[in-house]
Amino acid sequence: MQTPCVKICTLDARSGLCLGCGRTLDQIARWGSMSEAERARIMAELAQRAARGPVATAG
Repeated sequence: MQTPCVKICTLDARSGLCLGCGRTLDQIARWGSMSEAERARIMAELAQRAARGPVATAG
């Protein structure tokens, strides 16, 4: 199963996105039970998020 996880599991408090992979906590929790199509859609979204630049962190 393909996963965007890069083992940097820290959620940004403002955006709610993981600083490592860009997924939401809900997406991370449900990843194993999602269909291939659902995971592919999210992977495409993650590529778009990454193109916009890193998640802004507080501080």
